[in-house]
Amino acid sequence: MAITKRLRDTALKLAFAATLPTSVYAQQSDWSYQATIYLFTPETEVSQETPNGTVEGTLAFSDALENLDLAFMGTFAATNGRWSILADYNYTDLSFSNDTPGPASSGVETSLTTQFLSGYLGYRVLTSDTSTVDLAGGFRWFRTQTDFTVLPGAAPGRMVNVDESWTDPVIGVRARMRFNERWSGTGFFDYGGFASDSETWQVLLTADYAINDRWLLRGGYRYISFDHEINGGDFKFDQSGPLFGATYRF
Repeated sequence: MAITKRLRDTALKLAFAATLPTSVYAQQSDWSYQATIYLFTPETEVSQETPNGTVEGTLAFSDALENLDLAFMGTFAATNGRWSILADYNYTDLSFSNDTPGPASSGVETSLTTQFLSGYLGYRVLTSDTSTVDLAGGFRWFRTQTDFTVLPGAAPGRMVNVDESWTDPVIGVRARMRFNERWSGTGFFDYGGFASDSETWQVLLTADYAINDRWLLRGGYRYISFDHEINGGDFKFDQSGPLFGATYRF
């Protein structure tokens, strides 16, 4: 009888151990995740007010890849029921030159390294058979190291350097529409800063194609803007243009 009891207890322990991973997985399976790597090749406009006037540089969309020294762009999202978490990181290192009007200068050379990280907590407020709408709140951190070299002309040359970082609160809305089994669309808008000396906003529109249950291809358009006061002068940074990405869902 003692042997039978020990065998029974051992069998129960083994059965419990076998079901434990399944139970843990069931608890974790409420979360779904997706990671995206994307290429954003925009037109870039950057400017800084100074006591001697505003210095600005513009990189056309057609020259974006040629003048791109280094870049990394990616997003990560996690969803559980109505709740979602989203992070978007962008790093670019650009250098380009522009002509300037008038004889005072023979041109401006711009070298800029920018990073921004946006983080959101979202809540789904609308769900239907073909569409969803989420409201989101969070932050956007921005850092820039920008060097303007004003080349000499009738006036002597000069350097303008901007090295600054800041964080703004943001609110946003995201809408998704499913057209069929393969095609869907996403629209995202956010706004932040809420102060006279700092403002940021963006619009993102994409068409999404599902290759299978795991992989999704995206193509679309993005406009993102930063306006922040630095040392009493207005710094502006705007990017707009197409983007292309691949998303893995797990």
